[in-house]
Amino acid sequence: MWLPVRRYVSLLAIYLKPQWVRTTLMAVLLLADVGLQLLNPQIVRYFIDTALSGGASTLLVYAAVFFIVVVIVNQGVTVAAIYLSESVAWTATNRLRTDLVAHCLSLDIAFHEEHPAGELIERIDGDVDALSNFFSKFVVNLLGNILLVAGVLILFFQIDWRVGMALTCFVVLVFAFLVAFGRRATPRWKVLRQVNADFASFLGEHLIGMEDIRANGATQAIMLRFYRLLRRWNVANSKAEFISYLTGAALLLFFIMGSALTLALGAYLWSIGVVTVGVVYVMFSYVDRLSRPLDEIQTQLQDLQQATACIQRVEELLHAHSSLVDGNASLPVGALSVECRAASFGYAEGEPILHDLTICVQAGNVLGVVGRTGSGKTTLARLLFRLYDTQLGEILLGGVPIRSVARHALAQRIGMVTQDVQLFEASVRDNLTFFDKQFQDEQIVTALRDIGLSSWYDALPRGLDTELGSGGEGLSAGQAQLLTFSRVLLTNPGLVILDEASSRLDAATEFLIERATKKLFQDRTGIIIAHRLATLQHVDEILVLESGRVLEYGDRATLANDATSHFAQLLQAGSEEIHA
Repeated sequence: MWLPVRRYVSLLAIYLKPQWVRTTLMAVLLLADVGLQLLNPQIVRYFIDTALSGGASTLLVYAAVFFIVVVIVNQGVTVAAIYLSESVAWTATNRLRTDLVAHCLSLDIAFHEEHPAGELIERIDGDVDALSNFFSKFVVNLLGNILLVAGVLILFFQIDWRVGMALTCFVVLVFAFLVAFGRRATPRWKVLRQVNADFASFLGEHLIGMEDIRANGATQAIMLRFYRLLRRWNVANSKAEFISYLTGAALLLFFIMGSALTLALGAYLWSIGVVTVGVVYVMFSYVDRLSRPLDEIQTQLQDLQQATACIQRVEELLHAHSSLVDGNASLPVGALSVECRAASFGYAEGEPILHDLTICVQAGNVLGVVGRTGSGKTTLARLLFRLYDTQLGEILLGGVPIRSVARHALAQRIGMVTQDVQLFEASVRDNLTFFDKQFQDEQIVTALRDIGLSSWYDALPRGLDTELGSGGEGLSAGQAQLLTFSRVLLTNPGLVILDEASSRLDAATEFLIERATKKLFQDRTGIIIAHRLATLQHVDEILVLESGRVLEYGDRATLANDATSHFAQLLQAGSEEIHA
């Protein structure tokens, strides 16, 4: 049971070092709080014994005033300790959240496909929040209450060794009970945390896809899955909570037995003249005070059980590593050539998507990629962006093997535009720069005008400070797509990939996109993945994929004029799409 505590301390030790001053002050306040709680019953004992022995009334007044002062100071110390504890916990766990987010962003796309966004949100926010609550209560309550229990037992031994031994055995019995039940509870809390993550993932996925769900009449099927998930949640929650309630009920029974034992011992010792009435009061008062910290320790151990499950899940996330290993090579300046040498890749073992792909696109040229759905077009784009690594063969950009380039450096030299436009609930400036402050406003405005968004920009009420809705609310499909073109133009990449960027646009909007594409490809290497042949009129080369293999590859004009080529047959048929 104590091993998870050590794992917890080991996990967060690095986050506490910068806060050692506040942590030390918090420890001092905890000790002061324990001392003041132990002092109050002694003041009452003195008051009772002085009154029964006929002592001076002045002494009784002093004792009463001293008691009030101690109570007030005790409350102030408790508030200060709680404030410091919450501050330390909040700071430490926020740094842990930051590290988890940064770690998740460094992992490859395969990890994110295996772990839905809802699950990661629950781990980063829900699990760490549980650790924050446990940490603040652990420092203030668990540690303080353990010190209080130890202090009470020491005072019991000072009263009489028999009282000390009896109450020590009682406390040991209670702790043994708590530890035994805690071992049973930890796996149940871990299951509950996982169900919470599954529930968050389910809601996130289906709320985003609500439009398609309703349009296809799948509401009832989704609600059925929702009810089944709720039943799983109810079972997991019931099992976890039941053992907690059982522990609390058993602990209450222990408290009653402890109070009865103390009264019996006090009556016996008073009857033989060993203790006074005031001391009997102190014994009963300390047992009453002992029951409170033991009850709170039981609560903290429940939090420890939940925290242990959270720690395990956080450690699993931190121990996940990307299969992509970064190098330290740099790419040449300007347009980047693209070369694939017998490249093969599959998402699943033994199920290749691309087979022995060999192509070479000279720097500054534009390649058009066509093929049926599932032929590997988008997979090729993902490999070039290094979302995955090839299993066989290699890919070179500018003559440099892509595996030898760090991914963050690669992202600065490659721009990609897909049919799915991702915009944030933020200003136009932040949406175009991805919150990067290095870009000047003049650069951003120039990029907008070069892409053809001059009239749209001039109509903005607050210019670049205008807030955009989440998902591009208030923008047409064409405007949203052109904004992504501006993003790419702003970074000045050496390679631009358009993955069916105009497949959802009407003909008028597609004309604007075509103008923007010419600007985007100026002095850059380009790759256009498209279903519509009309979008490939100005490319230099054509690559036709079929079932992950090169069906045809060569100069566009040459293929178009060769009546036997697959590309020429498509053009002659007047096809506007390659049918899946």
